[in-house]
Amino acid sequence: MDTPRANPLYSQWLTVAKARGQKLALRELASGREWSFADLHELAKTAPPSPPLLHSTTRGLNFVLDVLRSWRDGTVLLPDDGSGMAPPPQAALGRDLCHLKITSGSGGVRRCVMFRAEQLAADADNIVATMGLRADWPNLGVISLAHSYGFSNLVLPLLLHGIPLILAPSPLPEMVRRAAEGYPDLTLAGVPALWRAWHEARVIPPDVRLAISAGAPLPLALERAVFDVAGLKIHNFYGSSECGGIAYDGTCTPRPDDSSVGSPMHHVDVALCEDGCLQVRSRAVGETYWPDGDDTLAAGCFQTSDLAELRDGQVYLRGRLGDQINVAGRKVSPATIERALREHGAVKDCLVFGIPSSDADRTDAIIACVATDGPGDSNEMKQFLLGKLPGWQIPRGWWFVESLGVNTRGKTPRAEWRRKYLGQRPPDPLPR
Repeated sequence: MDTPRANPLYSQWLTVAKARGQKLALRELASGREWSFADLHELAKTAPPSPPLLHSTTRGLNFVLDVLRSWRDGTVLLPDDGSGMAPPPQAALGRDLCHLKITSGSGGVRRCVMFRAEQLAADADNIVATMGLRADWPNLGVISLAHSYGFSNLVLPLLLHGIPLILAPSPLPEMVRRAAEGYPDLTLAGVPALWRAWHEARVIPPDVRLAISAGAPLPLALERAVFDVAGLKIHNFYGSSECGGIAYDGTCTPRPDDSSVGSPMHHVDVALCEDGCLQVRSRAVGETYWPDGDDTLAAGCFQTSDLAELRDGQVYLRGRLGDQINVAGRKVSPATIERALREHGAVKDCLVFGIPSSDADRTDAIIACVATDGPGDSNEMKQFLLGKLPGWQIPRGWWFVESLGVNTRGKTPRAEWRRKYLGQRPPDPLPR
């Protein structure tokens, strides 16, 4: 029987599949195969029944079919690309839920966020309307479909708005170049580390009409370099697993300030809490957390831990509340120091964090972990920063590395590098 039992998202998919028919829906470069919307419709009709909680670890076509059969049967989908987190028991799932997202754990704990169908649909609507995603500009997919970013920007637009998806087997420069061949107009969503790699390899496809970066702060120097060399504006996108898209930089030229993440998305309202953190309200905000809910996510409102400033209709991020470094009673966000460091021509990437200071009066010592194009010179970097920051904000410890790397979500985990630094820290005290 070709009708959904519970999930209204399947009804919307049927409308899209009928309207788009034989037009291209999905292409996999790895297999060399492609499917029309009618093909996906037939495959979804005959896919095996899904269990009450479908814990999907599949990729590509099979993942898309897992989404559709979950919608078809009115069950709950948990996409997972190897987090190792155990799924909730069936008893923990409310009857109106249809989807779970696993958070990145950037706040220290990985949790599931529970969603109803209308919340997923609202996020997709906001993204398509704000970014101007188009059916004649297929999405070139290189990011994980299981993560919130890929799911909301690639999978939902495909199934709910008929926007085709071209899947590359990996984000390596040569794979991206090959996947883009034959398409006159494309949308490419990546993370800053990928945009840097593609830019340095000079393989950003010339037919990319819409370039999006999310998952981590987009360095202004990188945005400007890509604009100068390729004439392509990378649009910074800020969102969260808990609520989907929050803000988007829709301007046509590079931002003047890399702390700006753009304007609030369509149908998203933002405000500041008493502690200076950003509060988000929209129809796309998830229900609650599992295993332990809390009042930061409830009733259509998500209170982030991101310190922010709202000015002239723009959202400016000022770091995370829990990352603040306390130096003799004065607090500074690592993001403030990182932004200044990234203006140095030799700095490819950097992370700043605090560690307990041997000087009791200071409370924390500031450490800079820096990836450079050549040998790092801490004295030269200190002098550079003194022209931009007050002396008390200058790092006292320096660690030069080849690369900071990123995790599967495109993030560079600050806590992980802090642990690494403490594990290899030399016995000599930090300079005063």
